[in-house]
Amino acid sequence: MMGGNHAATGAAAWVAVTASTPIAFGWYPVTDTGVIAGALVCAGAALLPDADHHSGTIANSLKPVSNVVVKGIEAVSGGHRKGTHSILGIAVFTAIAWGLSFLSIDTGNPEIGAILIGPGIMCVLLVAFALKALKITRDTKVLPWTTSITLAVLIAIFAPEEWFWMPFSVALGCTVHILGDMITTNGVPLLWPLKFRSPRWMRDGRGLELDMIWRSGGNLSIPILGDAGSVREWIFLVPVSLYAIVGIVWALLDEMGYDTMATWYQIVGLFGA
Repeated sequence: MMGGNHAATGAAAWVAVTASTPIAFGWYPVTDTGVIAGALVCAGAALLPDADHHSGTIANSLKPVSNVVVKGIEAVSGGHRKGTHSILGIAVFTAIAWGLSFLSIDTGNPEIGAILIGPGIMCVLLVAFALKALKITRDTKVLPWTTSITLAVLIAIFAPEEWFWMPFSVALGCTVHILGDMITTNGVPLLWPLKFRSPRWMRDGRGLELDMIWRSGGNLSIPILGDAGSVREWIFLVPVSLYAIVGIVWALLDEMGYDTMATWYQIVGLFGA
């Protein structure tokens, strides 16, 4: 799946899981501010597994820092679509986010309290990844830094309690990414570093099409979308992207004080009639 599509699915998944509106599940409810900011953060988190690709979105998001980090991750994980695209990869990224959530500085001011530095750093990085993937920022030198830092500072000052959802956002984004790549042709090595190659008889063409699911290299695939970047993938992402946009706008209107539920009931009444 392409980078921008990964980001869109991350934002849509966040809205579906966290928003408390009729169009969402609300399994992990957060505030309207959390829905808005978290959608961007989760969109960036949905790109994290591709931190193993030296020419991917993340590598080109926050130059020159991102280039160096990606090369290190690529070496440790074994290359593209290896370690970071596995259950272990999800666990490691989530553990890093959880650990950073404790990194803070005590201001000594009882009114301000502690400033959570770790979640702020994660916000800066993940939002920059999302902005780059969604082509909101094409410049990789100034705008991604200023935009993501501004958002992180605003949350840290006005809504520091919002950071509690950061590790969950990373876990959800990484999971959505891996599921997205699993439904493309090449699949993912879910159990990496364990590698279970498919039997030879399956690779000889006698596998009743199971060779499409259990790839010769050990990857698992349910190729609903075909190759990455296919027409099917783009068709699938149109309603997903629209859903994410509607969810974010809904939360924004609620935050501004609009009675969105009254409008919802009017729409439902029209269709019911």
